[in-house]
Amino acid sequence: MHQSSVTRLVRTPRGPIRTTLLAMFAILVVMAQAVTRSQSGTPQRSAVDITNADIRATIKTAPADGVMDQQIRVVDIGTYNVAVGVLHRAAKAKQTAISHSQVTEVYHIIEGAGTLVTGGEMLDPTPSPADGNTVKVLVGPSTGGTSIRGGQSRRVGPGDVIVIPPGVPHWFSAVESDMNYLVVRIDPEHVLPAGYVNPAVTRSAGR
Repeated sequence: MHQSSVTRLVRTPRGPIRTTLLAMFAILVVMAQAVTRSQSGTPQRSAVDITNADIRATIKTAPADGVMDQQIRVVDIGTYNVAVGVLHRAAKAKQTAISHSQVTEVYHIIEGAGTLVTGGEMLDPTPSPADGNTVKVLVGPSTGGTSIRGGQSRRVGPGDVIVIPPGVPHWFSAVESDMNYLVVRIDPEHVLPAGYVNPAVTRSAGR
């Protein structure tokens, strides 16, 4: 596990979720240029929409006083997968630490505020079960812990963007107000299930 923390914190203007998505996809374009093209990869030939309604339908499934991480879609780009998800963190909930072996995460805070710690030493590290939802659907092989010793702390709120590379522990040491944030996951090893669509999105589309 890497103990260093290579993160970027970018302040962007507040605005509707449509603006949030545009900012996220602009980051993806830059990151995609650093990915080596696989000879066997078949690139995605059409755009994939994730609407404000998709995001809100997924957020509605969150427990009011708990923590929820839900993948919305996983798209096979050919050389890598791109997943888009949403997380809810209630201020009353217990917050635990985690790091991911192969997936880069890009957070964009939509609502709420808290203190995010990255890097440092994870306490009580435990591998996530290989057959669990965290590994199979959300972020691939990962390690969870109770908290982080040391690391870099920063307060984050609406409009902030954080890039978390593989192997970097991360943990919300404090959540001031209930948080919702979008997460884009870059998966060069194809460990996430390409073609996945969250059931909440399917139900919303069928109405």
